[in-house]
Amino acid sequence: MSSTTLSAVPTERSLDWVQRLIGIDTTSAVSNRPLIDLIAAELRRHGVEPILVSDDEGSKLNLLATFTPPDGSTAGGVMFSGHTDVVPVDDQDWSSHPFTPEIRDGSLYGRGTCDMKSFIGIVVAAIPDIVARPLAKPIHFAFSYDEEVGCIGAAGLVEEVVSRNLRPDVCVVGEPSEMRVIRAHKSMNVIRVDLHGVSAHSSLTPRGVNAIEYGAELIRFVRSAADELRASGPYDDAFDVAWTTCSVNLVSGGIAVNTVPEDCSITFEFRSISSAGAADLLERFAAEANRIENLMQEENPSASVTMHVSASVPPLETDANASAAALVEQWGGRPSDEKVAYATEAGMFASIGVPTVVCGPGSITQAHAPDEYVTLDQLAQCEQFVRNVIAHARA
Repeated sequence: MSSTTLSAVPTERSLDWVQRLIGIDTTSAVSNRPLIDLIAAELRRHGVEPILVSDDEGSKLNLLATFTPPDGSTAGGVMFSGHTDVVPVDDQDWSSHPFTPEIRDGSLYGRGTCDMKSFIGIVVAAIPDIVARPLAKPIHFAFSYDEEVGCIGAAGLVEEVVSRNLRPDVCVVGEPSEMRVIRAHKSMNVIRVDLHGVSAHSSLTPRGVNAIEYGAELIRFVRSAADELRASGPYDDAFDVAWTTCSVNLVSGGIAVNTVPEDCSITFEFRSISSAGAADLLERFAAEANRIENLMQEENPSASVTMHVSASVPPLETDANASAAALVEQWGGRPSDEKVAYATEAGMFASIGVPTVVCGPGSITQAHAPDEYVTLDQLAQCEQFVRNVIAHARA
């Protein structure tokens, strides 16, 4: 780590960029184009043409940009990665407007302050420093859309990295880790099950097939799997939650109290401590969905159950002895052996052979919460970290 004394607050330029990004509502339900356009304009102002990768509708964009050495090489170097979307603020009790950043008592408040516009803002604010003098190794930016709804955008971003044969020595995903170097996190898998029964008047229940009641069987099965995993493992005590977790988080169905419900939709997730464990669980849930469909069809052959994996994010499993982790610690990341339960896009970059770690300002306990905040000293630490990366890229 550089011997430069850390300031307790970030520079005005970094703070300005962070606040500008927070002021743009990029909730996953809306377009992130205004934010990407702002960053793209800053890149172009400094002579770098970004690569923009849109979704199918053209309403959302990934951004990939590379600052190259004089020889134009794109091999090696460092990639800064982050997602531009944020979670909703609906029905949350905020002390200030969530998209109007406000500094109070040494912290910056607003949606996305820790998850994760502060990291992106500090990286973008460093563009003038990156281009000020020639680099010896490239620096890449990789900013995605729709991470909060299943790392959807990152799939196209990762494909672009592969197609352009970018091979950074390390990718730093700036999710909130209090600037600790996180080498491992769980997988995240989101599954939707749609049960289609037969509608009938509730006074004539034998003529119907109650989709909600059969859905309840699936819910009980998911909960029993969760209880079994908590009681019997497998365990990895390095994780903040040491076992694979499962939870049912969305349920919809029925149209009236006097009508046998024809449809029920259940969305649940599980976060596995290993890739093998994730595959096994998927098989168990598919078998249970098939069992329930057979029961429903015994009542009426037209009934059906469909299961769809709507998101699957691989785990991050960077070795403790990996040079990537050592480099990030050298630049100012705090050493840590902790593994985390939350999932990030880091696992996706690691899956294509890019050595990846998570290291960013803010605490995950503040993410998604009302009055989300990041402390100014965390921003200052991140700013110094980015300075150290730039110095490394020039060496």
